[in-house]
Amino acid sequence: MIPTERIAESNEDAGRFLAADVAHVSDVVGRWGVDAERVISSVARFSVAAPSWAVGTGGTRFGRFPIPGEPRTTYEKIDDVAALNALTGANRTVSLHVPWDDPDDPVALRAYARERGICFDAMNSNTFQDNPSTTANGGISYKFGSLANVDEGARKAAVEHNLAVIDLGVQLGSKAITVWLADGMNHPGQANFRGQFERVLDGLRAIHEHLPPDWLMFTEHKPFEPSFYASVNNDWGSSMLLAQGTGEQCLCLVDLGHHLPNTNIEQVVSRLAMAGRLGGFHFNDSKYGDDDLTVGSINHFQLFLIFLELLEAGGGSMPDLAYMIDESHNLKDPLEDLIQATDAIQHTLALALCVSHDDLTDAQQANDPARAAEVLHRAFRTDVRPLVAEARRRNGAAIDPLAAYRAAGYRAAAAAERGASGAATGL
Repeated sequence: MIPTERIAESNEDAGRFLAADVAHVSDVVGRWGVDAERVISSVARFSVAAPSWAVGTGGTRFGRFPIPGEPRTTYEKIDDVAALNALTGANRTVSLHVPWDDPDDPVALRAYARERGICFDAMNSNTFQDNPSTTANGGISYKFGSLANVDEGARKAAVEHNLAVIDLGVQLGSKAITVWLADGMNHPGQANFRGQFERVLDGLRAIHEHLPPDWLMFTEHKPFEPSFYASVNNDWGSSMLLAQGTGEQCLCLVDLGHHLPNTNIEQVVSRLAMAGRLGGFHFNDSKYGDDDLTVGSINHFQLFLIFLELLEAGGGSMPDLAYMIDESHNLKDPLEDLIQATDAIQHTLALALCVSHDDLTDAQQANDPARAAEVLHRAFRTDVRPLVAEARRRNGAAIDPLAAYRAAGYRAAAAAERGASGAATGL
């Protein structure tokens, strides 16, 4: 844990001019009819889950470069998320990935997390790589798919895995499961398009039947990788067809990196929200594909526009969705990257809240695209960092979380305790 007194010490210097800066920004946005206090309180309330696998370094198909102090167990992953939340005040939940996280005593793990102020967000199943529980069962493999596989044994194993993940999530206090499938084809003619889709739908229905009444299930689309010719759930339309065909508790999840270049993701968000099927959102950024780069580091204006659609879907507030950061930290300290990602999310939410809805609606109704653009950029170009910092301060978090993290020496302490051989994922 990072002691509260260390955060308070870091805030003494970082907060010397904060009150004056907040007053200045409040005056600027107030001229547009924006209530800065509402912006601050909205940012303070918002929380985004940290994935258990992202507290360790990721990798590429060319290699992985671990750093000292990576977590060796799910307990240590929760320690890292608790440290992250202490700094940002906005990462109050963790999302586990099974079997990368498969605790022997879920009740004890839940109590351990609760003591550190962390709850469990959506569970994540894994049928994109062979697991010991499946390969030991008659040599079943997901090489040619899981729910879409022509092999009945593979399909059965995939369903049973998802059911086990739900049962584990119930013990942890989770309320949702995300089902991302690697199923598809690398070669034309390898499989039948309709047959694959129908088999996946049958499998999702079997999983859906196992959901507790207060649970949700999310279908997550992705256009390619690891199947490069065709993915079964390749876009938002396929995802919505699967969700609609599965059941009322099945919604769609949007991952920012799971789109082809130049896809209008804000429109995807709008369409799914209109259909009542928007259930989850994974934050990251990309230049080419599923790059899993730091949130807001490449396409910040697009992220801003996506937040506007999320606020539209929530009637002016962030809708109650399963929000998670989904990144792969290949070069940075993973916690530093998660700090920067969380800050970017808080910052972009504040920018979107500073858009005058009345002014934008007037410009749209007058068919005045120049005026509409001015309204958007007026907010986007405003320095709202003092409002975000004030939101963190009110949450007892760090005004400058990255500086506070480095000053606390958390990585060095973790390295001394854990060594240099940990791995936070199963890849």
